[in-house]
Amino acid sequence: MNPIYDNPLRPQFHFTPAANWLNDPNGMVYFEGEYHLFYQHHPESTVWGPMHWGHAVSKDLVHWEHLPIALYPDHNGTIFSGSAVVDWNDSSGFFDGKAGLVAIYTQTEMIPDSNLSRQRQSIAYSKDNGRTWTAYSGNPVLSDERFSDFRDPKVFWHQDSKRWIMVLAAGDRVCLYHSPNLKEWTFASEFGAEEGSHAGVWECPDLFALPVEGSTGKEKWVMIVSIGDDETLPEGSRTQYFIGEFDGIKFTNDHTPESVLWMDHGRDNYAGVTWSDAPELTGARLCIGWMNNWKYANLIPTAEWRGAMTIPRKLTLRERADGIRLVQEVPDEMRKLRLDGFDWRDELIVPGSNLLVGHKGELFEISAEFELDTASEFGFKLRTSDENETIVGYNTADSQLFIDRTKSGIIDFHTQFGCRHSSQLEPDDGRIKLQLWVDRSSVEVFADNGGLVMTDQLFPLEGSDGIEIYALGGVVWLRSLQIYPLKSAYAPMVTETVGK
Repeated sequence: MNPIYDNPLRPQFHFTPAANWLNDPNGMVYFEGEYHLFYQHHPESTVWGPMHWGHAVSKDLVHWEHLPIALYPDHNGTIFSGSAVVDWNDSSGFFDGKAGLVAIYTQTEMIPDSNLSRQRQSIAYSKDNGRTWTAYSGNPVLSDERFSDFRDPKVFWHQDSKRWIMVLAAGDRVCLYHSPNLKEWTFASEFGAEEGSHAGVWECPDLFALPVEGSTGKEKWVMIVSIGDDETLPEGSRTQYFIGEFDGIKFTNDHTPESVLWMDHGRDNYAGVTWSDAPELTGARLCIGWMNNWKYANLIPTAEWRGAMTIPRKLTLRERADGIRLVQEVPDEMRKLRLDGFDWRDELIVPGSNLLVGHKGELFEISAEFELDTASEFGFKLRTSDENETIVGYNTADSQLFIDRTKSGIIDFHTQFGCRHSSQLEPDDGRIKLQLWVDRSSVEVFADNGGLVMTDQLFPLEGSDGIEIYALGGVVWLRSLQIYPLKSAYAPMVTETVGK
């Protein structure tokens, strides 16, 4: 393994930059057998600064090849977030009648003779599978002086209207535009000034259609919108979504304006958007987010690099008692990292005992099903030592799933990092299902078959590698438990073991 990837806090199956700063995922597109992941990147520092587009490609969403920086600042400004598409029919005229990649992104620059900045949209194209990029000579292609925050264009081809659609964050709302050729954009509508959460500036929108699981021909549109950090709220930056209809011009929310649907109930999943043109995903979309939070993003205790992505997520829609909701699952490709696992069935978990005594690990997947009994609380303690632990637990009295990282290791870099937070999770026929993915510096929890997700960073001290299953105030039945140690994505070297 390259030694730069083998340090105690470097994730082993989450994407990180080789060095320096990373934030929002950008330009995710699949083309010619490769998943492209661009990202906000400052190549000269481990804190946020003049933005470039870093670039990596993968054939399987697990193993990533770092490529040279794709987009650099130019006379129009630095390179903020955006998207990329395959221009299959050469609507742009860039590709001599063939298909190629077009990136659509925000550029920000200071307005001459003022202390104000402006944000405008530009495009670039690649004729060699994303290896080199040419900025369009007519940049910028879209601007609006009314908005100081005017950024993060997500573009897709709308088959019904046979034109490109852009959804763009504009302060406290999103604006929608359409274009025949990716160069000339016409305003269509706006959405959201009075809807959803406005606990921070709106950023990084996405818009796509999905069928509803188990229905016949029922389809809904999903709009994703991230919101920035509000210093008065403990949650920091996070991501909401809306479900509704889109007719090529206007998005209409199915829910009341005050309704808020959160994509993730943890602290560290932001700016997530989906891949364009991903293969073999009928009825689903692939998504990835920035595994960080603007509340403390510049302060997390890593050295040569700072910032990571979540595990890729497969998004579907499921109809539940409370309505249609977004469901997130780990794609099958991630399971190629599994090593030989351990399996338990029908064990009674009692206070003071630990079925997993002697088991250790830093990289592992847990799948568990509990049947409620008399316990007031139960769950897992992860990355434990005599002094440290991270708890993923369930409180039966108020039906709350929680993550407690108050003793998770290094927490003193920000007053609100060491916290316990929770979300409502009703038992299904008296049972709770959990799936946990644990890396060197994170845990991602998928409950209710992906209906509830919580993502948190952790920064354990060296030697904190114990695992415990626990119950408080009574007993709980463990109906099934599988633990799979995971090899590093930087294998062939196997870096971890779980077990005695």
